[in-house]
Amino acid sequence: MVRFNENSTTDEVLNGLDLNGKRVLVTGVSAGLGLETARSMASRGAHVIGTVRDVSKAKAAMQSVCGDNRHNENVELIRLDLASLASVRSCADSLVAAGRTFDVIINNAGVAHPPFGHTADGFEIQMGTNHLGHFVFTNRIAHLIAPGGRVVIVASAAHRFSDIDLDDMNYENTTYDPFSSYGRSKTACILFGVEFDRRHKDRGVRATSVHPGVISTKLTRHIGQSTLDGMVEGINFERLSAGKPLFHYKTVPQGAATSVWAGFVAHADEIGGRYCENCHVAEVVEGPLDPVEEGLYAYAIDPTRAKALWEKSERLVKERF
Repeated sequence: MVRFNENSTTDEVLNGLDLNGKRVLVTGVSAGLGLETARSMASRGAHVIGTVRDVSKAKAAMQSVCGDNRHNENVELIRLDLASLASVRSCADSLVAAGRTFDVIINNAGVAHPPFGHTADGFEIQMGTNHLGHFVFTNRIAHLIAPGGRVVIVASAAHRFSDIDLDDMNYENTTYDPFSSYGRSKTACILFGVEFDRRHKDRGVRATSVHPGVISTKLTRHIGQSTLDGMVEGINFERLSAGKPLFHYKTVPQGAATSVWAGFVAHADEIGGRYCENCHVAEVVEGPLDPVEEGLYAYAIDPTRAKALWEKSERLVKERF
């Protein structure tokens, strides 16, 4: 069996696979990782349903990477704004009405490090978009996932910035910090995968979360290039002092590789309820870690915390699953 690593790309991971007849849903396909994830699977014959906030923008982006070949015809775009539960429910309802099953759902869309703000429903923007929007959307269409299907949740090593705070999900009693908020939302993404997997594995549907690596995409637009450059310089100074290799950004195809690996290549029992990075299951480690080193903090896969987050999320969105 071929073993992949941090340098593997989507095309390398999917090399030789025929995805004709597979139906995949990917959230956030208008740019970056989502666009590459959709392209790579469509190029292997999968029918990809891609969600976007702006369909015309996404069509132009898809045209730029697929051109006029048949791969472009394999991608169907639908509107979804994860920061609005009305939009989430409307999109999910349309998919349920269509009644067609999915083999893989990849929860890729997200927001990172914005100024403090709220979703249309009053949730802190990062928790509301990255976790709660996907929580409602995925659960509403969960019965459309075919037996043997998978849910892949794009999380992040940023879960190590912060555990969730079930008593203050909206930063009502905590000073907002965009990095700790992002960390909380990504910890929530991982915990959602743990509990979703527990609830659905008996019918042959598994869930996992993945860290794509550090990639320079539009997701970092709220940080600013000078700040990013300073962060990288600081990381590499410490790595050089410790005799470690210097950090380099991943390319977008390298960043999206773990998502497609988890969706179609990895063994289901290997990844179910787990957290993956660099095309393998991550090990639980104790911190603090170098920000670019591998490793999962134990609180992010604690099954008791996962169940508690599920119940808290249901109360917040006023819907039981």
